[in-house]
Amino acid sequence: MTRQPGNPNRRRPFDMLRERIAENLATIKAAGLWRQLEPWPYPADSFHGQFASNDYLALRAHPKVLEAFHQGLQKWGAGSGASPLVVGYSNAHHELTEQLADWLGFDRVLLFSSGYAANQGVLQTLQSVGAVPILDRFAHASLYDGIKTLPVHRFKHNELSDAKTKITSVKAQMPEGTPLLVSEGVFSMDGDSAPIAGLSALVRQQNGLLFIDDAHGVGVTGERGRGAMDSRGSDGIDILSGTFGKAFGLGGAFVASDQQICDYMVQKCRHLIYSTAFTGAQAMAIQASLGVIQAEPERRGMLTRNISRFRDYAAQLQLRLLPSSTPIQPLVIGTSELALRLSHALRTENIRCIAMRPPTVAKGTERLRFTLSAGHTETDIDALFSALVRIFHQDKELHEACVVR
Repeated sequence: MTRQPGNPNRRRPFDMLRERIAENLATIKAAGLWRQLEPWPYPADSFHGQFASNDYLALRAHPKVLEAFHQGLQKWGAGSGASPLVVGYSNAHHELTEQLADWLGFDRVLLFSSGYAANQGVLQTLQSVGAVPILDRFAHASLYDGIKTLPVHRFKHNELSDAKTKITSVKAQMPEGTPLLVSEGVFSMDGDSAPIAGLSALVRQQNGLLFIDDAHGVGVTGERGRGAMDSRGSDGIDILSGTFGKAFGLGGAFVASDQQICDYMVQKCRHLIYSTAFTGAQAMAIQASLGVIQAEPERRGMLTRNISRFRDYAAQLQLRLLPSSTPIQPLVIGTSELALRLSHALRTENIRCIAMRPPTVAKGTERLRFTLSAGHTETDIDALFSALVRIFHQDKELHEACVVR
């Protein structure tokens, strides 16, 4: 019997997949939301023209950090060799966790390959034993991506009354669940801070737990540089996550909590169990960064002065900055096209500042997010605003979009 040839015009699933990808890419481009990787050619110790880095304390090129990394490479090699529960957890990792736990005031600290993995790991692991996450509306994508079940419960940004309403609703719908209120020490797009004291009091009243992602706060804010843990009400924080890729100047992340929760994470957290540990050399370098943060509070003072200088200039130009006392200084512009135009104009002045567009921020709140560092000089900030004046003089529409109306 002769087999009949298939229909040559029939679309294969592979072809349909490719078509959908092409359509999505075309839509993204047409909306002005195209993203691309662009190399930054300047060395780590230069902040001239760099207003996009999260190296808030200028530690990634600090001599003590580099020397500790070099010594760690000689001792532990270029890789960890395995996941933490196999042989990837060295004495250097253990010493780091003990130092962090003591500094932050927690029973125990666990280490992760990234802040994204840490946040997902916490939420997905605790949901398996009945935690019901309730997120601040502006919480980071890694926190939203950690939600395993729908619907997603969230409260209006920094509004305690709405958070209380959502907790009450969750308890009525899921009486066996434990409300897990989730917020950020410093919000990555707006630069404002969570009301730690109010959130702490709320979860105690409602018999819940409080989880704070302090990626942009730890090492930077607070009297001792401990971020949210220097805030009033910090004793009500049950779980704290943070990264080493910002103020610490390296990479990786941590989760701090009580002994029981950390024990459970070690048993059940897939992001910890099945991922290769970062290197022992990195753990030694992070210890050196922590030492600098503790021993050189003047770096936070330099950062504070740079933030003040930036905001003083912005006020003179009547720019639409969001209220923020942190290194994150958002200039709201309102459209993707204009945000990209300003970012590109600054690039021609050899200044790097990235346009933040949907879905990272809501439509209509497109912005440039300027980030300040202790490594900036007065000359760097002066040069930025001189460039902005030239750009606004040449582009009246852009100027109008950036100033207070």
